[in-house]
Amino acid sequence: MAITDWPEDERPREKLLAHGAESLSDAELLALFLRVGVKGKSAVDLARDLLLHFGSLEKLFQAPLDTLCQVHGMGAAKYCQLQAVLEMAKRALSEKLRTVDAFTSPASVKAFLQLRLRGLDHEEFHALFLNTAHQLISAETLFKGSLSETRIYPREVARRALALNAAAVIVAHNHPSGSPKPSDADIHITQQLRHTLEIIDVSLLDHCIVAAHQVISMAEQGLL
Repeated sequence: MAITDWPEDERPREKLLAHGAESLSDAELLALFLRVGVKGKSAVDLARDLLLHFGSLEKLFQAPLDTLCQVHGMGAAKYCQLQAVLEMAKRALSEKLRTVDAFTSPASVKAFLQLRLRGLDHEEFHALFLNTAHQLISAETLFKGSLSETRIYPREVARRALALNAAAVIVAHNHPSGSPKPSDADIHITQQLRHTLEIIDVSLLDHCIVAAHQVISMAEQGLL
């Protein structure tokens, strides 16, 4: 049955207009993005198949081009659209952080870091450089590592902070293993970073760890 033949209050578009995007399931949101299905399947059916095939929206967004193109009904155009949606979300949150106090907007910071770091199969270390009002100057990927570790050099973080005339920094890295618990090494490098930045009068506001669907703040954990 085509979606146009469904009861009006069950159609994704009408449901969104009546109750907001948050009322839609993952499959319904994806169906609105797809717009059309394939022969014998509605857009919602195709969306459900995609979620079943990849396991989640996150894994769908992380799928490489050749993998996505192997699924009937998908191709390079849809891959480009998916990546564009993800990048627009990152940029929208980045713009918000340029106008608000990041230190008092932890939810926005965590959402931004999730978009940047969640789903990666290797470790990356990112830094958010902030001005005196704790607004975002620049978000940068500083180090990339293996599946298990990233070599972080405090002096490189300090060098970029000086180059950008930053007053404060929030750093973050991901745990591909899925466990958000800070390791002893995480705690140690955080202390090193804090001391190194103090020398140049730059504050380390937080070190966040992104894992699966969680973002752990070491500042909130009392580990900073």
